[in-house]
Amino acid sequence: MQKIYMGDVGPKVSPAIYGFYRWNDVKDADTVLKKIVHLCLELGINTFEHGDNYGSYKCEEFFGNLLSEGAFKREDIILFTKCGLKVPNPLSPEIRIRHYDTSADHITKSVESSLKKLRTDYIDIFLLDKLDAISNLEETALTLEKLKDSGKIKNIGVANFSVFQHQLLTSYLTKPIVTNHIELNLLSTQALDNGQIDYIKQRYMRPLAYAPLAEGRIATGTDKQAVKVREKLEELSTKYNADIESLAVAWLVKLGALPLIGTTNEQRIKNAVNAFSIQLDHQDWYDLYNVSVENQIK
Repeated sequence: MQKIYMGDVGPKVSPAIYGFYRWNDVKDADTVLKKIVHLCLELGINTFEHGDNYGSYKCEEFFGNLLSEGAFKREDIILFTKCGLKVPNPLSPEIRIRHYDTSADHITKSVESSLKKLRTDYIDIFLLDKLDAISNLEETALTLEKLKDSGKIKNIGVANFSVFQHQLLTSYLTKPIVTNHIELNLLSTQALDNGQIDYIKQRYMRPLAYAPLAEGRIATGTDKQAVKVREKLEELSTKYNADIESLAVAWLVKLGALPLIGTTNEQRIKNAVNAFSIQLDHQDWYDLYNVSVENQIK
């Protein structure tokens, strides 16, 4: 996979990115992580997204152990991690309820913890996961800029921000936001209507789409929208000689998005990578979009 720029600023990344956001229930996660990371590297995916709470707060440490073992060089990979969402967990008994915290104190502690767990001196892109409505935004922005100036984080990003939240944080920063991770797939196209895609492109960034296969619903969902979209994908699969999941990701690629893969199913990872060899026809893109919109769950 040829590396590409995420946007006007920020690092070069692999066109597909692997994220550990669905790892809370993965059994024998340490072993599975090693297998998945090696597969990704073999397929040309060198960009990995973490979060301080992923895998019940353990994925960063597992990944850091793999890095320290010399399985790959730090300079050969791009690391994202994020904070903001706090989830009750036995390892963090002080967290009573699921909530958001983007305070200066939490951001600083999260970055230090992530650096330690990941066994690295810097994070390529550090993201805020949603915007905490009651944190001091001026302090939040100042903390992010201090961390960037220190070299502990190289770039600032956000995840799940609305257009207004994106604009709001931008107004407090002197340094650019380089990415916004949003949910986007053939069964979840709201970002095309609520302005998220347009604003991301206005900021000269590529949309980064998590759940590109709708967490498996495109292949196995039984609701009307999933069934109708799958029927259309199956119809087109003969034309393109491609798996329906590859076509679903190709739909995102045609939009200019970077798919953020979260599955532990190795074939699905391969299907996502195969999407980059598909040149989806302009009208076929709209054919899929129209079927999805016409059959959305009301």
